[in-house]
Amino acid sequence: MQVPMDTKPRWERRKDARPQELLAAALDLFVERGFASTRLEDVAKRAGVSKGTLYLYFENKQELFKAVVRDNIVHSIGEAENSMAASDAGSGELLRSLMMQWWEEFGATKLAGLTKLMMAETNNFPELAQFYNEEVVQRGNALIASLVERGMRRGEFRQVDPVLVSAILCAPMTMLMMWTHSFLPCDVNNIDPIAYLNTFIDMSLRGLQLEPGVNR
Repeated sequence: MQVPMDTKPRWERRKDARPQELLAAALDLFVERGFASTRLEDVAKRAGVSKGTLYLYFENKQELFKAVVRDNIVHSIGEAENSMAASDAGSGELLRSLMMQWWEEFGATKLAGLTKLMMAETNNFPELAQFYNEEVVQRGNALIASLVERGMRRGEFRQVDPVLVSAILCAPMTMLMMWTHSFLPCDVNNIDPIAYLNTFIDMSLRGLQLEPGVNR
């Protein structure tokens, strides 16, 4: 089967691609250098455009950072929300799938550097910290809390505080991300992240799931 050809001139296809090229370059530099040390001219240079071109798409560095987060993380959270709403799978199965997917798409990739960045630079950039907390942390925690609530409604999980459970589940995941990207390269006794995740998820589900015939 023939693939339809893109009939746009090369310069126009290049123009259409520029926002994504700028976001990819910005992600690389934010992770490598942090927010404060990333310069817009360096982002433009890495993307192969002029600084003026960058300003056609993003008003300033703060808006560029927000666009990077929304394009790479917030979008994925939205997809997970939709997927969970449409699924009839067991809540334990969904929880395992959600946490493993989070690791594959975020924790094990360069995107984890954005969390490190926010933890390091929160006090210097409170507006960005508030943005990240609202659009990533709170929304991610709410997704897990809603999954726990779903399990309780369906009689799959015992009665717990879903907000507290979401915080408890997120903490070791964040620690694994920080550990893997910051500490493990210097540790001769490296922990296998997948083995860690499977063990943690198994322990979490044992604490959440009701035993057959037990009502509590």
